[in-house]
Amino acid sequence: MEQMTYKDSGVDIDAGNESVRLIKDFVRSTYRSEVLGDIGGFGGLFALKNYDEPILVSGTDGVGTKLKIAFKLNRHDTIGQDAVAMCVNDILVQGAEPLFFLDYLAVGKLKPAQVAEIVKGVANACKDSGCALIGGETAEMSGFYSDGEYDIAGFAVGVVERKNLITPARVKVGDILIGLPSSGLHSNGFSLVRKIVFERMKFTGDEKFSDDKTLGEELLTPTRLYPATCLPLIKKFGEKIHGLVHVTGGGFYDNIPRALPEGLGATIDSGSWTVPKIFELLKAWGNVSSREMLRTFNCGIGMILIVDAEALPDIDAHLNENLETFYKIGRVVEDAGVTIN
Repeated sequence: MEQMTYKDSGVDIDAGNESVRLIKDFVRSTYRSEVLGDIGGFGGLFALKNYDEPILVSGTDGVGTKLKIAFKLNRHDTIGQDAVAMCVNDILVQGAEPLFFLDYLAVGKLKPAQVAEIVKGVANACKDSGCALIGGETAEMSGFYSDGEYDIAGFAVGVVERKNLITPARVKVGDILIGLPSSGLHSNGFSLVRKIVFERMKFTGDEKFSDDKTLGEELLTPTRLYPATCLPLIKKFGEKIHGLVHVTGGGFYDNIPRALPEGLGATIDSGSWTVPKIFELLKAWGNVSSREMLRTFNCGIGMILIVDAEALPDIDAHLNENLETFYKIGRVVEDAGVTIN
């Protein structure tokens, strides 16, 4: 009887070891001084220090069906940032500084170069967010995923002093909502995007979108990382920052209420910011209503700051000094719910 090996079943241990070799430098480049140990251990080690009453804030997410576009176009260098951004942006809204990130990558057939491309994106996003990539898992699952396909998810852990924790209790009537631009679609609504772009319109992704970008490249634009912009604001203005909203799945209608206390709502002026071209095209191609657009996509606003109206001039000045684009998009009101005009 012929001897069988693990490789005969579709799992290549040598390819796994080669993947680890290719990503080691990417991972090490993210390490903060608090990281203990090195890649290859059974668990990532991080020494928490210099806090009086530390509150750990955690978040987990994946990239979702945006991956289908990466498979279709065979481009994998942006997906890692999406995985990181969806997690660090979530914990940021509580005022937390991202400390470390771990990823889980499951593949049908392990291709070391492809894994390295994905993890390089994860590592670069971690560096840009100030957090360390201290571990992860790459699982080769032959027969579960088609060749060339994979799934990636991850989680981030951050920390905030208890006295600085941002909760809805800070928010009051008259607070101003400041919108920070998104980089594009981010990682939400791609089931509808794919249905519009590839099923209804029969596009391939190779169509020209702008002078330097194809439609496919626009769709794969990675999610913006907001910690570098928002953490200095939180540190400088403290309790004048009453809340933050990460505009993800559910858009404006479902995410803004998550940052508000019971009984309060928000009015939004939809004409107060420039809506990027991709959203206008999707609206037209899919004959999507304005309300559905604002409940499905970020429509150009990826993060919202809820700030004390009295602090608005100083916050405006800070953002201008740091060359940040921003829009005053609305205010907090007494009636519950979100009204968009």
